This record gives sequence, C-alpha cells and structure tokens, in this order.
Amino acid sequence: MGKKWLMLLCLALTLAASSQPRLPKGYFWKKLDNGLEIVVIENHKVPLATIEIAVKNGAYTEGPEYSGLSHLFEHMFFKANKDYPDQEKFIQRTKELGMIWNGTTGDERVNYFFTFDKDSLAAGLKFMNAAIRFPIYRTEDMQKERPVVDGEFQRGESDPGFQLWMSVNKKVWGDQFTRKNAIGDHDVINTATPEKMMIIKDKYYFPNNSVLVICGDVKPEEAFAKAKTIFGDWQSSGFDPHQKYPIPEFKPIEKTEYLITESSIAQTPYTMYTWQGPDTRNDSIGTLAADVFSTILGLNSSKWQQALVDKGLASYVGLSYQTLKYTGPVSIFGLPNPGKLKEFSEEVVNQVSHFADADYFTDEQLQTAKDILRRNQVRNEEKPSSQASNLTYWWCSASLDFYNDYIPGMMSITRADIQKYLNKYIISKPYVAGMIINEDMNKKLKPEEYFKNLKSF
Repeated sequence: MGKKWLMLLCLALTLAASSQPRLPKGYFWKKLDNGLEIVVIENHKVPLATIEIAVKNGAYTEGPEYSGLSHLFEHMFFKANKDYPDQEKFIQRTKELGMIWNGTTGDERVNYFFTFDKDSLAAGLKFMNAAIRFPIYRTEDMQKERPVVDGEFQRGESDPGFQLWMSVNKKVWGDQFTRKNAIGDHDVINTATPEKMMIIKDKYYFPNNSVLVICGDVKPEEAFAKAKTIFGDWQSSGFDPHQKYPIPEFKPIEKTEYLITESSIAQTPYTMYTWQGPDTRNDSIGTLAADVFSTILGLNSSKWQQALVDKGLASYVGLSYQTLKYTGPVSIFGLPNPGKLKEFSEEVVNQVSHFADADYFTDEQLQTAKDILRRNQVRNEEKPSSQASNLTYWWCSASLDFYNDYIPGMMSITRADIQKYLNKYIISKPYVAGMIINEDMNKKLKPEEYFKNLKSF
C-alpha cells in the first residue's frame, strides 16, 4: 500500500490541468471557462470566511532587471483600483467589511487574502476582484511604497543570519540568484515605475495563472455561483505564461566553496551549508524524503542533536528543505559555540558523511518524525484562515493532487527512500558553506585556518 501512494505522487504532477484533482473531504473544486481554478473549503467552526487569490509569480519569474518587483507589486495591490481610486478609500472599505488582510511574496507564489464575516462574502469577492483585475498604479503611490518595500530589505540586512543567507545563496545560484531572492534588489525597487508594474501584471496576472480559494463558514454551491458571477468575465491571457516566459533551469553548483564574511552585527558566529535538492517536477518522492529526514534531525534523540548540541558545540543546528517546483534548497544553519568553532565545523562534516549510514537513525525515530509531520498538518488544518494559504502554496509549487496525497505519501517513505535522497543530493555533492563572524572573533579564532580546509562530505 505504501508504494502505491508514492506512485500516485509521481503521477500527480503529470495529470492534465483540466482533470478533476484529488482533494480532502470538505474541499470542492471547479474551473471556469477562463481558466480560473476555484477551491471552496467548507469549514463551519467559526462564522467567518477567508478568500485568497494566489498567482504563479514571485522571485522565480524575475531576472536581474525585475528583481523585487513581484514583491513591490504585492504591496501596490493594497493601493488604488477602479472601485477605490486611492488608498484611503481602499482602507476605509476594509474597515467597513471588518477585514483582516495581507499578502506575501515568495519564490513561486504571490498571494492575497481577506478574512471577514461570512455574510460579507459577495462584498469581499467584489473587493478582491477590483484589486486583482483593475489596479491603478499612481506615481505618488509608487513613491510612497518603494521606501516601505526597501525598508523591509534594510531590516533584513540588520540580521546577521540574513546577511549570511544572501552571501551563501549568491554562490549557490550564481547569475540566477534573483530567481531565488523574493526581497529583491535595492536599485530595482527604488527606481520602479508604474510601467514596470504593468509589465508584471500583463505577464502573470490572468485567471489561467491564478487560483481563488474560498474557505470558512460557506456553502460550496453558493460560493461557486458568486465567484463565477464576479470573476467569470475576467479574460484569459490566451497563453500559458510559463510557456511564453519559461523559467530557466537552475545551474548546478560546480564545486564546493567556503566563504567567511566579517560583520560587526554578528555577536556570535553563524554558519550555513547549502546544497541544491529535489523539486516536485522531477522527484516528488525525494521532496517527501527530505521533509522526513529534516524532521528526524530535529529530534532531541537524533545523533545529529546529540553530537552537536548536547555536547555543547552549538546552541542550535538544524537542517531544512524548501519544497519547490524549481530546485528546492537543502540547508544546514548553525549557531556554534565560539569557543568550540573548530570542533563544531569538523563535527558537521563528520555527521553529514554518515547521514546515509544504515544505523544513522532508528525505525522509531523514522516513525516519530512522520507522526510529527502528520500532527503539524492536522494543526494547520484546524484554523480556517490558514487552510487557504496552505493549499495555494502547494497549488503553485506542486499540484492539488500532491497536496491531497502529501500525508499518505510521507507516511510511506522508507529508509531506502531517505538514503536515495541523501546520496543523490547531499553525500559527496558540491555545496556552498558560509560563516559570518565579527572582526574580533575572526582574528582570535582564525576560522580561515580550518573552515575552508575541511574535507568534503
């Protein structure tokens, strides 16, 4: 039975887009003639409704000249539009409807969501329709919002972990780094124009590149009918944006590199090691194995935690994987004990070299990790306002079938699946390692003498 679920996951991403997807109980799907997919999630726990629109847009669509404009576009969504010609009127309407609202921009998704009283569903859908289809990009609004978006970037740069992430990922992705950096580029953000916003809209903001989710205390057929009435005349692009503007494949890391960056704000050293991992287009089983293995390493009983945290070499060290349609990164992030920086660096290399050993984790740890992932999924489903966001992430970076099959597929992952993932993407594969450290510690601890001379995993 286990392998059957894994086979289904492999097939999930190859199904025709027009076919009826598999969905959990209480989820309902329809596709309008213009290509807009609509999912209604019936959840009567609280008398609220959430509507969310997600677009397959984000960092992965951005070459250097557009870096950060998907993020700026997201901010401009909450400004002027045909029905509310300035932000004051826009905000006033959110107050009238009692809305909680926000948006996010990631590598492969830009999403916008409103939560409000269930009786305001029609009004909320009309409000979303005006914002997504009929924005007005006023120069004065752009001038106000550019510093806001750039300010988010500057706040990130005040974090040594963010600085380390930037320096490592520039090496990992090379000249394609902008396609993994949703926050953007200072110069591009600060010189953005209304004309560039229209370029983003005219490439990606179409019903056939979007999904609308209606979640909460709603009746499915009524919700579908209202959505069709309001969004049914949204004109399709007539083309697949990702065929017309194809995403280039990410270039593999050519060789292992180590880098050390000095920063006055790094009160303690931070370290990071990054590989290029699986993606949902080419290795859906590998993405599940990555999730399970990362969770195993997070267990207090794991050899990883015992060797690095319990023995005082680090206050924190974790391995993460980001599920994506285009090359998900696998990263180790650590906060080593400054007095044991050399020992920490050597032990990371030692541990990674043994990841695929037959006895690196027990059957009990494997099952515990699966149970944790399953419980996390259940908790995420308990909050109606988060259900829509969970679904749209998978719609953009995998498929609705993948979303539906995630838990049974993950529960079917075997030790052999994890070892295959590790040997394919981690063990003896090129990576980029980075350290950020302040000047005094750098002079005292001399990590240059050992960090860059460690044997490969």
